[in-house]
Formats: sequence, structure tokens, C-alpha cells
Amino acid sequence: MPASIKLTQALVDVAMGRAPADLVIRNGKWVSVQSGEIIPNTDIAIVQGHIAFVGRDASQTIGKKTKVIDANGKYLVPGLLDAHMHVESGMLTVTEFVRAVAVRGTTGLFIDPHEIANVFGLKGVKLMVDEAQKQPIHVWVQMPSCVPSAPGLETPGASIGPKEVAEALTWPGIIGLGEMMNFPGVFMGDKKMLAEMALTHAAGKTVGGHYASPDLGLPFHGYVAGGAEDDHEGTRVEDAIARVRQGMKPMLRYGSAWFDVAAQVKAITEKKLDARRFLLCTDDSHAGTLTQEGHMDRVLRHAISEGLNPMTALQMMTINTAEHFGLSKEIGMIAPGRWGDILLVEDLMNFKAETVIAKGVALAEKGELQIKLPAVKYPKWATRSVKVKRKLTAEDFALRTRAAHGSELEAHVIGVIENQAPTRHLKMKVIVEEGQVHADLKKDLAKIAIVERHKGTGKVTLGLISGFGFTRQCAVASTVAHDSHHLLVVGTDDASMALAANELAKCGGGQVVVLNGEVVGLVELPIAGLMSNERAEVVAQKATTVLEGFKMCGSELNNPNMQLSLSALVVIPELRISDRGLVDVTQFDFIDVLDD
Repeated sequence: MPASIKLTQALVDVAMGRAPADLVIRNGKWVSVQSGEIIPNTDIAIVQGHIAFVGRDASQTIGKKTKVIDANGKYLVPGLLDAHMHVESGMLTVTEFVRAVAVRGTTGLFIDPHEIANVFGLKGVKLMVDEAQKQPIHVWVQMPSCVPSAPGLETPGASIGPKEVAEALTWPGIIGLGEMMNFPGVFMGDKKMLAEMALTHAAGKTVGGHYASPDLGLPFHGYVAGGAEDDHEGTRVEDAIARVRQGMKPMLRYGSAWFDVAAQVKAITEKKLDARRFLLCTDDSHAGTLTQEGHMDRVLRHAISEGLNPMTALQMMTINTAEHFGLSKEIGMIAPGRWGDILLVEDLMNFKAETVIAKGVALAEKGELQIKLPAVKYPKWATRSVKVKRKLTAEDFALRTRAAHGSELEAHVIGVIENQAPTRHLKMKVIVEEGQVHADLKKDLAKIAIVERHKGTGKVTLGLISGFGFTRQCAVASTVAHDSHHLLVVGTDDASMALAANELAKCGGGQVVVLNGEVVGLVELPIAGLMSNERAEVVAQKATTVLEGFKMCGSELNNPNMQLSLSALVVIPELRISDRGLVDVTQFDFIDVLDD
């Protein structure tokens, strides 16, 4: 008998009292996101990891070996789902990310591993898929769509096209296509981008969106026509409204550094749009945020504080998400036939999961994991990704010009915007000193450099950046540099920049802060130069030394290491840097750093 038929038989037999349940939860308040009700005095019976019965009295399902949990009037909430996120942004492996978030009530993740895909290509995606399949919670993988994120503007460690997408769509655990970041390619009719989207639709799976432009005119309409079904890049209420009206699902994002819920939620709270078309997600969550503040529980508390009632906010991270990905028969609600993903919660307004049940197993109690997670061994190729041709020197970070000594030039400068992914295209006056342009602490002007690290070419590309607020001679380097993930360095001192880059080459990747010639902060990320297989609290503690290093250098930004990592993301306006040069993202073309 096929497994599906056996499961159906078991569900019916337990519901009817002909067979005992594996687990019964008694006397809870059922948060029925499908009907928008809270129903007291509810029991739930689970067998083979799935819900068989939800109702007033499940006593007929209790046998001698049935485990019984008394909810004591607590709320019974569906497990929380993160509609779009990147595991690599937490600097953690899939397993360690799950360890950090499952205890807080997250029972489902929709991950887009385009970070590791930019380093290793399809084999990197497969590495993540295989690990995801071993987890005690649900981890679905979206096949990365844009590797490189902007063809011709950057050089990743690998590339992905329609052939690779078609192959991955046949794998178990692949839920759809990851965010289509090359939005100009879509509205300009790029055959590769359109083919990837068409293949995904033909497979009956979801196409993730990424329209990072404020232009809601014809380019936006062209992008929607290409088939993107959601978008997490909106930052304004008009962005959310436009997406809903065009049939997309706005994913309101609240991560470690991107705070986009407050503005867009007004589409629901003030404009009265139907909340069932909206989702909530994190996109990027730092390990420190996960361990200190939370994951989707944190997003839920924030959404409620911005005016959503708890039921609406919960729908936006349970049933709405499940329906969007075509999984409402499996997850997203407490109802028969669905996986037994249930949280016991005392207070919906100040949400905290006291008991977490996933796939019918009680895996966490009062923030403590009650089960063992899978042991994962990583191949050597995954831990040897940082290839720097030679030891770098201060000379490699000299920004040279042919202009005469003492002359004044106009420089095109990347302007950091705190708590947002976009940057500004600044134009600043700089003075030439003996054929070079230097950082200027008084103007909050630092240097930024990309060191090629996939092929070991030795190439160093230079630019200028403002907004970190550095007040001392320092440098920060990172092999987390979205999305091509070369070795990214920002600093006010050339020698410090060289030292920081060499340190990461030595330890195999990560983030480092150098101040006055000494390393004052370091987190090692040996897996693809992006992740550590240490526990989240350990990674968070090491990453804290990096954040403290930023402060020692004078920066007061919120999560400046994440702002740094996006300086190389050449698909979000306005100005970015890649290994090929300075990129004006509004024009999708290169420009000179100095008008000389």
C-alpha cells in the first residue's frame, strides 16, 4: 500500500477512535487562521506527524501509548513560516539556523541559497538542499535565478542558467525559483531570465520576485508580466499597493537591517487592502538578531506593534505563505491532514512560543531544544573557497589619478542609507595628493575595494563610500559581499585594508575589523566564505566583536556589517561596486569613480 494511502487510513482511523494517536494536545485555544477565529477548549490529535482531529474532545484518540500534553488554556498557533530568507545571511549552516529559530516557533523556511550559488554554482545549491532535507522542521529551497545577479556587471564564482534551473526543479525540496533580481533583464526581454521563469511556471512552481526600483511605470508592468509572483523589495506603501493590484504578493520585510514593515503595512491598516494577499518575511537575519531578539516571532511582535491585530499578522506568516507556495494542504493551519506544526503560546500580543511541535514531534520547550539535530560533514571543496593570488600590500589599495597635485575632482561615492538596502549616488569634491585620492575622515569618506577571490586573479577594484562614520584609521573586510561574494574591504587607511584582506585569506573567509594595525574583531566563515558550522550563539558572539570593532572605528550604524555586505549588490539602486568597476544601478552601467 502506498505511503499516502496508509497515512490517509491512519488519519481517518484516529479521528474515528478506531486507532490511538501518537500525540494529543488538550484544552487549548485554537487559533484558526483559516476562519479567523479563536476557539476555546480545543483538543488536537496527531498521528504519523500529521493532524487527524481538531475539536472539542479528542478522548477517543487516546490510547495507552499516546503522549498527552495539557495546554492549560494556552493558544494553539500554527507554526510560523518565513516566506523568503537567506540562511547564509545568518552566517550559519542550515542545521545551525534551524537550531536557532525552531525553538522560537519557526517551523517552516523558504530559503533562497543564491549566496552559495554565486560561489559554487549548482553543487552549492545541492549541498543546501541535501542538508535541508534532514531537518526536523520544513525547509524548502528556491532555486537561485540570478547567478550572476547582473550578467556583465560582476564575475561570480559560478553561473546558473535555464539548464541548471530545469535540473533543480526536479529535485525533492525545490519549491520554485528564487528571487528574480535581474529586473531590467525581465522587462527588457532577456531570453535567459524569461526562460527560467517559464520553466518554473511549467513545473507548477512559484517564481520569486525582486523589483528593487521606485519606478512603478512601464518597467514595473513589464516585470510583473514576466511572471514574478511576490516581491520583498518594496519600501513604501505605494509599493505594496501596486504589487497587490497587479496580482503579486507583497512580502513585508523585517530583518536585521531592513525595516520595511512599518511603511507598507499601512496598505492594510489605513488603505484597508485585503491582508490575505500579504506575507511577512525576514530576508536577512544576523546570528545576533536570532539569538538575542528572535526570528519570525520577532517579526510578529513588530507587525502587531505597527497596528496589525494578532490574527491578521499570524495569517500573514502561516496560511498566506502556505497558499502562496501551493502548500496549504500540508502546512499553514491547524487542520486535519496537515503536518502537526503547533505552538503553545500564553500571550498573542507579546508572542513567545513556550512549546514547539513540528512534524508532530515536541522539539522545544521554553526555548530549549529537546531533540538532536543531524550531524553534517562538509566536503573539502566547500571550505577552500577564498583564493587570493598573493599577499596584498597598501599599494594595492591606492586610488590613483592622472590629475595634478592639489587639483579638485568630483567623485562618485556610494552613500549608505541606514536600515535600508538601497544606496545613494553621492557626488563629492576630493583633492588630489601626489597622484592619489585618499580617504577623508572629516567628510566621512572611506575607500571601498573588491578583491577577486574565486579564481585567484589578484585583481583589486577601488571606489569610495560614505555613511559608515569612521573616525579612526581602520578597515573592515568581508567575504560576505552580495551577491558575487568577492573579498570586500572598506577602510580609511590603505595598510589597514591590506591587513584586513590578508587576514581573511588566511582564515578562509569571514569578517574582520582592523584598527591601528591590529585585528579587533573577527568571525571566521570557512564554508564558502559565508557560513560557520558553529552554533548561532558562538557565531553571534564572534560577530559581535566585528560590530564592536565598527563602533571602535567610530561607526554608529545599526548592523553596519550587513550594510557593508550589500555595497557590492549591483541589482539594488543607486550605486554599487563590483569586481569589474563602479556600477550605476539606475542605468545598469559602469561609471568612473573620479571625473578626471
